[in-house]
Amino acid sequence: MALGKYSRVDNRRSSSSSYCSTVTIVIFVGLCLVGVWMMTSSSVVPVQNVDVPQENKNEVSEPVNKSNEGNTKQFEDNPGDLPEDATKGDSTVNSENSSNSQETQEEKPEEKIEEKIEEKPEEKIEEKIEEKSEENTEEKPEERSEEKPEEKPETNEDNKPDDVSNTETGNGENKTEDGESKKDNEEKNSDGGETKKDGGENGSDGQGNSEEGSGEKKSQSKEVELKSDSNETEKKSENSGEAKDGEKVNGQIEEKVEQNDNKESNENSGEKKENEQPKNQSPNEVYPSGAQTELLNETTTQNGSWSTQATESKNEKEAQTPTEETGYSWKVCNVTAGSDYIPCLDNLQAIRRLRSTKHYEHRERHCPEQAPTCLVSLPEGYKRSIEWPKSREKIWYYNVPHTKLAEIKGHQNWVKVSGEYLTFPGGGTQFKHGALHYIEFIEGAVPDIAWGKRSRVILDVGCGVASFGGFLFDKDVLTMSFAPKDEHEAQVQFALERGIPAISAVMGTKRLPYPSRVFDVVHCARCRVPWHIEGGKLLLELNRVLRPGGFFVWSATPVYQKNAEDAGIWSAMKELTKAMCWETVSISKDTVNKVGAAIYKKPTSNECYEKRSLSEPPICPESDDPNAAWNVPLQACMHKVPVDASERGSQWPEQWPARLEKPPYWLLSSQVGVYGKAAPEDFTADHEHWKRVVTKSYLSGMGIDWSHVRNVMDMRAVYGGFAAALKDLSIWVMNVVTIDSPDTLPIIYERGLFGMYHDWCESFSTYPRSYDLLHADHLFSKVKKRCNLVGVVVEVDRILRPEGKLIVRDDVETINELEKMLKSMQWEVRLTYSKDNEGLLCVQKSQWRPQESETITYAIA
Repeated sequence: MALGKYSRVDNRRSSSSSYCSTVTIVIFVGLCLVGVWMMTSSSVVPVQNVDVPQENKNEVSEPVNKSNEGNTKQFEDNPGDLPEDATKGDSTVNSENSSNSQETQEEKPEEKIEEKIEEKPEEKIEEKIEEKSEENTEEKPEERSEEKPEEKPETNEDNKPDDVSNTETGNGENKTEDGESKKDNEEKNSDGGETKKDGGENGSDGQGNSEEGSGEKKSQSKEVELKSDSNETEKKSENSGEAKDGEKVNGQIEEKVEQNDNKESNENSGEKKENEQPKNQSPNEVYPSGAQTELLNETTTQNGSWSTQATESKNEKEAQTPTEETGYSWKVCNVTAGSDYIPCLDNLQAIRRLRSTKHYEHRERHCPEQAPTCLVSLPEGYKRSIEWPKSREKIWYYNVPHTKLAEIKGHQNWVKVSGEYLTFPGGGTQFKHGALHYIEFIEGAVPDIAWGKRSRVILDVGCGVASFGGFLFDKDVLTMSFAPKDEHEAQVQFALERGIPAISAVMGTKRLPYPSRVFDVVHCARCRVPWHIEGGKLLLELNRVLRPGGFFVWSATPVYQKNAEDAGIWSAMKELTKAMCWETVSISKDTVNKVGAAIYKKPTSNECYEKRSLSEPPICPESDDPNAAWNVPLQACMHKVPVDASERGSQWPEQWPARLEKPPYWLLSSQVGVYGKAAPEDFTADHEHWKRVVTKSYLSGMGIDWSHVRNVMDMRAVYGGFAAALKDLSIWVMNVVTIDSPDTLPIIYERGLFGMYHDWCESFSTYPRSYDLLHADHLFSKVKKRCNLVGVVVEVDRILRPEGKLIVRDDVETINELEKMLKSMQWEVRLTYSKDNEGLLCVQKSQWRPQESETITYAIA
């Protein structure tokens, strides 16, 4: 360390005769003091200092100047009785620092001490250092720029923030939090001789503080370059009268300093890149180890420059209050429906304004103009849902705490209360002795139904608690069950909690949200739908969605009872079905359940339609698109059956499971697929893609326990590839095709899968806590262009169960926005990953609910 500037040269008292003797005495006294000090005390260095070892004044002065510009306030501690140029930027000198200066003296070569120490007492040295420190803090930047422009200090100053790891200005990515970085610095600075002995004590408070790990390299490189000219440099600095950080040295040294600074900048830049590697993690390293993994879990891992709180500190506290971290302020919805709130079905204000409820308008969707942004509460005592298949027989009572249905339907074996469980004996109004026997009864009546082979996807109207669909899983059949949210309290919620697919819907005034000609079988067991009225409008809607050659199974009292009302309905149904050209295949009676069922078959040609004597019901006009199903009013007409061999519906799909992987026969090479290839190739490429992603990533790479997963939704399905890739698991997937996407839902049904249309600017027709896993492939970046993203995320929170997973694939900007939002709701980020501006996010919902509430006036009774 440069000791020649511990005091100024006092020419007034010096003489050539006494100089040598004075120097000898001072050296002897200094060495004695150092020895006494080292035996009686230990080195204590201020926490913020990182010592940069140096052996001459130039080595100290150059870095100090750079570091102190604009950062003088941060470095308040002085390391002791040090050179005046090394104390620039310091505002105080404490007693601990003076002891460090004596420790440093022992480490300096004796020759340099002789050249530079004057007769000044140590007390006066400290005073002058303190005075000089204040002067130099203000003067130095100006002096440097005036007297040494050829060094171009701005080059190194521009690089300085990148090397600084403990400054609060500059980059900001290494700002200390909770003292962690400060603690690291303290360990380095208080190690006694570890840093100091490598190159001597560094008095540069500014440089020491602002360059963790780089100071040592800097001093060593300068030591090599400048050692040969150290004596000359020391004399020039000594006679300058001001500490100018070695600016008045010869040109040779100036050149070497500049070269070394450039070298140091490169070295330190490399150090910084290494430290920041987790933030700019290579996309190929999906699962890095150690600290990199931690940072990946904290950030969106966007490539390039990306500043987040997570990368500024390894110890970001996830438990902080969400509103303080992100600015999002969440509240619980205060609504009459409570924890069962469905925004589009519980808009009581809109329902009160209805002119009529004759056609079940009050059970249809009435979405608010703006989607709610509050969170739905949890039922008290909520637990993780029971796993399938046990859930088919029983669920936790407190998850769906409703007993009314057990009271009015218990005798029909719908549902019963049993301690802390609600149990489901598997019965229904038409199958008190179990759904499985009833299912076999239907197949026995019409063997061509062939459950799980010819008949794969069916629609169950007025499903109750969906035991019919629940037991059809044993036959490898997927059932889309629906029922209204009505006096049969929580019937669809019971179904979903059991792990059986269902939605809340009604046969009312609008078309069902499904394409035409997609269901292999439609079933109604005492579904309480007046099929025969108003020209058979409701039955004609079933005709629209039923595949040509498909079956309608009607199990209801008019089939087997002879009272006046039932007889009248039966007569009307016979006339209507005949006019619709439906063939009555079977009228059978189940002797066990003492019920009967009529089974009809839809025609596969238009021949019958053309031979009718009366055109009632009429054929729909050519302009009427049968696939248009979103908020389209019902019409009492029939669509013709397609007969062209290349048209969808003209042939029956292949049997399950062969139909899953083969492109449908009606996908032509002349058609362009969603991804730009010929349609059949597009289909195959999508299938292979999702099979690879699911196998290599989703099933094994995300830490998801798939035994806890039963109800799954693909929020933006295309060809259904994601669902197809999961076919071997005991799960079902609701494939949602958004209304602003290409209409590929018929392809999904053709594969033996199912789904529905939906607009994610509105709430989904399901109860809260319905799904175990949601999958969204490039959904949020598209939907946020049309509606409030917060409202969509709130809907995701509503329909996903606590501890459920959300997997998002989207652009990194959207991933980042979602991550912040979900973390503010205390969701756990399980994985983030990015490559080429595409991101992947896996998060898990928590049971956290806010304390404050928000009253939704239109949902209050």
